[in-house]
Amino acid sequence: MSDLTAISDIRSGEAAGKSPRKPQFLDHPLVQLTLVRFREFIREPEALFWVFAFPILLAAGLGIAFRNRPADVLRVATVTSELTQALRQEKSLDVQQLDNSAAQDALRTGKVVLLALPGQGGEVMYRYDDTNPEGRTARMLADRAVQKAAGRTDPVSSSDILVREPGSRYIDFLIPGLLGMNLLGSAIWGMGFAIVDARRKKLLKRLIATPMPRAYYLLSFVLSRLLLLIAEVGVLLGFGVLVFHVPVRGSLLDVVVLCVVGSLSFSALGLLIASRVQTIEAASGLMNFAMMPMWIASGVFFSAQQFPAMVQPLIKALPLTALIDALRAIMLQGANLLGVAPQLAVLGAWVVVCFALALKLFRWR
Repeated sequence: MSDLTAISDIRSGEAAGKSPRKPQFLDHPLVQLTLVRFREFIREPEALFWVFAFPILLAAGLGIAFRNRPADVLRVATVTSELTQALRQEKSLDVQQLDNSAAQDALRTGKVVLLALPGQGGEVMYRYDDTNPEGRTARMLADRAVQKAAGRTDPVSSSDILVREPGSRYIDFLIPGLLGMNLLGSAIWGMGFAIVDARRKKLLKRLIATPMPRAYYLLSFVLSRLLLLIAEVGVLLGFGVLVFHVPVRGSLLDVVVLCVVGSLSFSALGLLIASRVQTIEAASGLMNFAMMPMWIASGVFFSAQQFPAMVQPLIKALPLTALIDALRAIMLQGANLLGVAPQLAVLGAWVVVCFALALKLFRWR
């Protein structure tokens, strides 16, 4: 309509024989149509946000996460007091002395990145994953500390025992994060777009004129999400297990229960976002506005510990953070549902609060 209005104004002015009060080239239809495009753009707050504000927020978030920081302190383990004293001379190492079984378990579950063991003839053996950059750095620092503690210039004999134990690799860290991100996106987009599109096409208005209980319409979205959950979780988790041998040390049933609760919390958030929105453009902007901070801060691709301590309580309160932390605890550390009760409480709170607000604010017309 704006295009027709602009052209009509141009033609009516020409027909009336009005003298131009501005440079003649401004009356050209192409110029006027171009100006219409600009007017439409600046009148859409969502477009202004995604073009100007969002890149700044994204740059700020990633800039804070990957800010210049002191060198990380790497956690390593030993089984003898002699090695513990030697390694503690290196300030970049956090040394734990454990018994052999506990030390092996700590390395296997990723709690430490290197295990230093005594060998024959004064040799020191280092167990670590050479595909892990932190493991390689810890090996270098540990060997430097051992050589220094030996008090001589000729090197102490050392050897490497390379381990690539499932549970301590980056892919093991990544799969639970991708699983949570996938559940977040599919739930919010699937719920939000369908409702807003139905409202835009006046379908909701027609549906409420039928004998259908209104609760059934919203409940159908929840049930469809739960059915699709089988495929969503099964495909990605199965791919990780079969291709990369990602471990699932906890109960598979616990993983399923956790994914169901997580999907419900994301669906509730999607329902809240779509409760009053009238256009697809507005829905898209609001959904991305809700999801992007969680994609960045919730530990999908890198640890949420990268962010300052002062914002950690806010990050822990995000539903995606709670789901990913709980998935990693069950899959990589063998925790059960009782062990991830705090994360389940966070997800449950999002379900209750978002559904309550959505049902109160929902607009059928």
